[in-house]
Amino acid sequence: MSDAPLPNDPSALIRSGAYRVLLVVAAVIGLLVSTASWGFLELVHELQIWVYKDLPGELGFASEPIWWPLPWLALAGGLTAVAIARLPGRGGHVPASGLRAGGKPTLPIELPGVLLAATATLGLGLVLGPEAPLIALGMGLGVLTMKLVRKEAPEQVLALMAAAGSFAAISTVFGSPVIGAVIIVEAAGLAGAMLPLVLLPGLIAAGIGSLVFVGLGSFSGFSTSAWALSPFPLPPTGGPGWGDFLWTIAVALVAAVITFGIVELALQLKPLVEQRILLLTVAAGLAVGGLAIAFAEITGTSTNAVLFSGQEAFSSLFGSAATISVSTLALLIVFKGVAWSVSLGNFRGGPTFPAIFLGVVGGLFAAHLPGYGETQAVAALVGATCVCVLRLPLSSVVIATLLTAKAGLAVAPIVIVAVATAYLASLALSAYVDQRVGRGRTSADAGAGPVAAAPVTDHPR
Repeated sequence: MSDAPLPNDPSALIRSGAYRVLLVVAAVIGLLVSTASWGFLELVHELQIWVYKDLPGELGFASEPIWWPLPWLALAGGLTAVAIARLPGRGGHVPASGLRAGGKPTLPIELPGVLLAATATLGLGLVLGPEAPLIALGMGLGVLTMKLVRKEAPEQVLALMAAAGSFAAISTVFGSPVIGAVIIVEAAGLAGAMLPLVLLPGLIAAGIGSLVFVGLGSFSGFSTSAWALSPFPLPPTGGPGWGDFLWTIAVALVAAVITFGIVELALQLKPLVEQRILLLTVAAGLAVGGLAIAFAEITGTSTNAVLFSGQEAFSSLFGSAATISVSTLALLIVFKGVAWSVSLGNFRGGPTFPAIFLGVVGGLFAAHLPGYGETQAVAALVGATCVCVLRLPLSSVVIATLLTAKAGLAVAPIVIVAVATAYLASLALSAYVDQRVGRGRTSADAGAGPVAAAPVTDHPR
């Protein structure tokens, strides 16, 4: 690859030979990242099964004891604290910060800490998802691959390959390179002439990675259904009426208040726990376990309803929706929401999957409102909870629309109204709280996350 400076004209750069070499490197990155992502997700899934399903029987218990989550969540707290306090990269970004762009890409030296914290968090039952660690993994492998190709690669090129790696990684859990592209582009704030520079290698990495990812699943016999999102089994619905829109605005406002409270509590707990990070992170894990046990004792269900990110529970949740009482749904929102808040501020993972889960539970609860159907309620609440924690309106619309795709495109207006309402409400709540407490919201508080922009060249004048 030539050491000549990159041209200032983005279209000229795309036509250059150096850029074509970068596209080939992006394809290699897609292959590597998808393989690594598949291995990480399988490791987490198998660890969950062993700890919470197989091990109790191996130790002679007829069923999982009610106290069973406590030692494992304490262990998760200890391992996460070690990764945060002792390893480079502080275990990855704080999930309460969402997925907004900010800072430099994850470096290869930071990956051990990121993977340790994420494996402990996700594998041992905390309420977070895999998307943020996967983005960090993709960025780190993208930077590492580029450094192996060219040791003295410019920072701009490293950032571009990091973005390509994040495209490939995020596509694995959302089941589509398109969803991954929308999330990364919006999170990184890319637009104008810069967009195709980053989008082309990102799409190539995601496309190649998706093929490899599916092939690995078929070859190994492992199913991706345990952690990959797929459309919900919702009944088809006709076009929305005025009553649907009125209920959507109302429930989106309620969702904004609840989700804002969850994230705000997480941001308040974070600096307190960091004062004695080992002891109090273990205590935070025990608190999540206590919430799960309390919910199980009150409702007569499993602690797993509160633990984990929730994506594995979607099929059973929809299958038993008709028999779940309104009070149980309300309690699940409360206990899962508080457990999610504790996890958001003190552990390492992604915020999206628990947001979707709470949106589904909230939708099933709201479906009991007069004249408001299950499909409309679930679509509205999934979009609302996602946008309140991610602060990414377009991505939230795409996620909610595709997850409710089996119900038809007629639900899309409901999703858009819900996302817009919740987004504006969450911004207003943030401004009000900041003004009341007299603080300026930092980049982390405002939603800076693991996604780094890739400024390959300056915008042409």
